[in-house]
Amino acid sequence: MENPPPDRRRPGPRRLPPALRLPALRPPSFSGRLHDPRTATVLGRWLGLALTVCFLTGLVSHFLQQPPPWLLGRLPSRPVWGYRLTQGAHVAFGLAAIVLLFAKLWAVYPRLFVWPPVRSVRHALERLSVAVLVAAAVFEVLTGLLNIAEWYPWPFSFVPVHYAVAWVVAGSVLLHVAVKAPEIRSHWGRRSAGTLALPEAERDGPDRRSLLLGVGAAVGAVTVTTVGQSLTPLAALDLLAPRHPGYGPQGLPVNRTVAAAGVTAQAVRDWRLEVLGPAPYRLALPQLAALQQHRVRLPIACVEGWSADGDWAGVRIRDLLERAGARPGSALRVVSLEAAGAYRVTEMGGEYAEDPLTLLALRLNGEVLSADHGYPARIIAPNRPGVLQTKWVARLEVL
Repeated sequence: MENPPPDRRRPGPRRLPPALRLPALRPPSFSGRLHDPRTATVLGRWLGLALTVCFLTGLVSHFLQQPPPWLLGRLPSRPVWGYRLTQGAHVAFGLAAIVLLFAKLWAVYPRLFVWPPVRSVRHALERLSVAVLVAAAVFEVLTGLLNIAEWYPWPFSFVPVHYAVAWVVAGSVLLHVAVKAPEIRSHWGRRSAGTLALPEAERDGPDRRSLLLGVGAAVGAVTVTTVGQSLTPLAALDLLAPRHPGYGPQGLPVNRTVAAAGVTAQAVRDWRLEVLGPAPYRLALPQLAALQQHRVRLPIACVEGWSADGDWAGVRIRDLLERAGARPGSALRVVSLEAAGAYRVTEMGGEYAEDPLTLLALRLNGEVLSADHGYPARIIAPNRPGVLQTKWVARLEVL
């Protein structure tokens, strides 16, 4: 009897033992409560307020530091506490936004895993806009947090990138609100149609109230333990902020030290104030100290959100410019002894130079300026960012 012909068909796939088989890919399911439009809408209102305040106060800071041509000569030097208020609010609301942003993401994250991930062109555009909004907002608040700690673990310049991304966040928020407007309106209040359509236990029950109370308490705790760096009555509670308004040489904090600025002892020994204008002149420190001295009480307010009042004494800038033959209302360029730095050379509009509170300060809190506070002379002016209160002033140029 002949042997049967061999089976020349391809062998079938080998089946893996059950222990080695991968589970079937399924979209995740979420059984937790409060991942609903009503919770997202309430948290979104709070987050929207925080981001709006951050954006507007950020514009104020940017325009004060780098005024566009149409604002030159129009920036106000009063109220003296203006920048202190706006920048303190910028940082306080920015820190609150970190809590609110992650609470909002927690409320909506199940929607990131909808299946199928893209259902139409409109749905794809909506998800893309949400991705841009989330990425830009997380980038903005976290880089802002590192900035107030003065830690820059990135290769780019913080100020222009932070400013540019702020516009991306603003545009993304407006687009998101426009796309989600029907859903937001439907869940805006307790008696709104969308809220009433939720299961009765999920409308505005104790779980949601507890969540919102917890988020509000977290925002309050972050604010109370950081805002004291600018709101000095709460300075005793300033536990989490990187600055305390009363700590530092002569009772004021310092961001940039004389060592960091590269100002040498030789440069200070040879120091002469040079004032350039129609009638230029130079003054040694004893000659400058012999001029009429004025005393003012003004805050130093920095972009990191801290501020502190100081008693300053020195010569009015307008008196120095008048002696150089400058016309009333002239602008001014200020040059520092600093070896390098973005603010080694700054400009001051006529509204600041003419203000009687603007000084070339020689003393702080009754003492000669310390090296870290700008000895032998520094600028102090009302309603002006701290980075523009130039230290170690070497030259004033009438513009």
